[in-house]
Amino acid sequence: MVGVLKRLKPVLDDVMDYKIPSDANLCKECENLDMRVNEARDFIEKWSPKMSKIHSVLQGGTLLIKLQSSSLDICHMIVRSLQSPPSASVLANLQHYIQELQCLKKEMAMVYIEEALRSQRDNIEPCKEHLKEIIELLKLTSNQELLKESIAVEKERLNAETNKMKGDLVEMNEIVILVRTLRDYVMKTECPVVKSGLSIPPYFCCPLSLELMLDPVIVASGQTYERQSMQKWLDHGLTVCPKTRQRLTHTKLIPNYTVKAMIATWCEENNVKLYGNSEHNKSSGTTSPSDHLLSQDLTPNCCVGSLPSCNSISRSSPKTESTFEKQKGDNSFRLCGEYNGCQSGGTEKCEQQSPYVHSRSESFSSSISSTDCTLAVSKDVSGISNKHQNVKVLSGEITKALLENGNNNDSNNNSHSSIDSHSVFNSGSDELTTSSHINKLIEDLHHHSIETKTTAAEELRLLTKHNKENRIIVGKCGAVMPLLSLLYSDGKVTQEHAVTALLNLSINEDNKALIMEAGAIEPLIHVLKTGNDSAKENSAAALFSLSVIENNKARIGRSGAVKALVDLLASGTLRGKKDAATALFNLSIFHENKARIVQAGAVKFLVRLMDHAEGMVDKAVALLSNLSTIPEGRFEIAREGGIPLLVEILESGSQRGKENAASILLQLCLHSTKFCTLVLQEGAVPPLVGLSQSGTPRAREKAQQLLSHFRNLRELAASGKGKS
Repeated sequence: MVGVLKRLKPVLDDVMDYKIPSDANLCKECENLDMRVNEARDFIEKWSPKMSKIHSVLQGGTLLIKLQSSSLDICHMIVRSLQSPPSASVLANLQHYIQELQCLKKEMAMVYIEEALRSQRDNIEPCKEHLKEIIELLKLTSNQELLKESIAVEKERLNAETNKMKGDLVEMNEIVILVRTLRDYVMKTECPVVKSGLSIPPYFCCPLSLELMLDPVIVASGQTYERQSMQKWLDHGLTVCPKTRQRLTHTKLIPNYTVKAMIATWCEENNVKLYGNSEHNKSSGTTSPSDHLLSQDLTPNCCVGSLPSCNSISRSSPKTESTFEKQKGDNSFRLCGEYNGCQSGGTEKCEQQSPYVHSRSESFSSSISSTDCTLAVSKDVSGISNKHQNVKVLSGEITKALLENGNNNDSNNNSHSSIDSHSVFNSGSDELTTSSHINKLIEDLHHHSIETKTTAAEELRLLTKHNKENRIIVGKCGAVMPLLSLLYSDGKVTQEHAVTALLNLSINEDNKALIMEAGAIEPLIHVLKTGNDSAKENSAAALFSLSVIENNKARIGRSGAVKALVDLLASGTLRGKKDAATALFNLSIFHENKARIVQAGAVKFLVRLMDHAEGMVDKAVALLSNLSTIPEGRFEIAREGGIPLLVEILESGSQRGKENAASILLQLCLHSTKFCTLVLQEGAVPPLVGLSQSGTPRAREKAQQLLSHFRNLRELAASGKGKS
């Protein structure tokens, strides 16, 4: 699109330089081009890596065609108006540009996508070569990328449905089917195999992640998925079954011990090793949720064309070389749900809802679902025939009786204290073995060798990353104190592993209390000041996690953590800034902390973040909304030049951003005539009028209050002049 416009500019410059006459049609077509350019700019500004790649290609390609069409129309009109000799010199340039435009073709990705969609509409199976090309061109060459695309497409489809955009909804429904077709294609052509060359049965692979199910769960539709991938799906607010498209009546994830036992039996029969299996597990044919295949025991089958390996199991053994340190993806996920600071029992009732997360762990799937089940495995499961009869039925359409049994046995996350040694894993011996292993790791944390300490901290980090039962056991075994002592380690990697393990542990409510009682605040502040980037980010996230408990907000605020968090907000990585802002927002719910945050200099950096395209505008304005309720906060917002930016957010911000910006401006205007004048001078009235009619309910209320306040001031001023 940029190339088209760059080549068009000299043509339009010639029109101006040679004073080529223009008519109403040419002016109208230029206005049309301007509209197309604005559409393209909006598309590019709103685009993010989290959006659907397929939908983005179609949108971008359509915009390019529109620009091409408008540019050609303009060129042809100019050619027709070239009559006098002085204008003839531009003819060659025009004809060359027209030729370039006419030769411009669609990107191949768009061609293949459109062809596949046409085949779908005609009830014809899309060409396999086209599917292969789509996967390669859009880099959907890994299971995780396909999973991300599936989630992105479903979210955009849901958005079109919510906003009643019929045209977009039809297109998104077609793209949903295409993505499902791509997943089926990958499953059939790139099924993972074990070292011996034996393919893993497709019905043992998750329909969503396409990987071997290690912790299969049943959803309300009766389909079975890997817990980690399904939880990721649900955490994005998606409530339809990825496979059947059926609306899920509930979001409980019920363990499918039948399929799990079959997978374990298949692994045992084919000598595929499972990390962390006890002898008991081997004999009974069952595995714990944290069990996973050794990375060397799985190899991808020959991938289609030049596709890279994409079906290796995503979880690697802590005892093998850690891939987590090599990849930026480690602890890179943040929960996408919105956090409402107004918690019951809070010391102050907040008005605004903010874009802050409620909980965050090392990875997306570390969040504990309140629907996690702790069903004990039936002894009958180990007796399942090795022939895996009817496994397709059991791994997909589960009987109603099994679903009801799962629902009846579902346990709430907050009631974990009632879990005994027989329900944590499959039997008492399993719990004892696991506790012994944890105790050995805790001993290693006290070892004189820094390498031994680092390895133990890393393994505890990985054990607590995805598994809620592991978090309970590690907390009960007394790992908190030695992990805290490692926060003062000179080894940055050791420090990072320790603070991340503590972050993972802090998700559990009982562990929150243990961590606070152990005096965690000072060590976490030390990491905020001295750690590497990842350690600082996870230290800030841990402070946020601990501050969810109401009494901790005051303790953390009085400890000196606020200044360290503000420093991270000022100079940290983008992720560090987001974690710092999230923690500060939660602390600001406690009224006493607001002054501390302002005095630490947070407002200056928050105002800067409102003026940067770093995806933090909503976070910054939400925290400023809290701080604007005290005089010091209002003064700093105005002094740092926040008013013009707030008015700008009123005009072009997100719905949540507009809502909080209106709240801040209302606080400023109600408490200061001077600030009110500044707000009016920035032209706040037109966007406020628009917001009062089309904003969220709370935004409309704030906008109407502001407009009413402005009217009252005018009436007072007018009556004053009349009297004088």
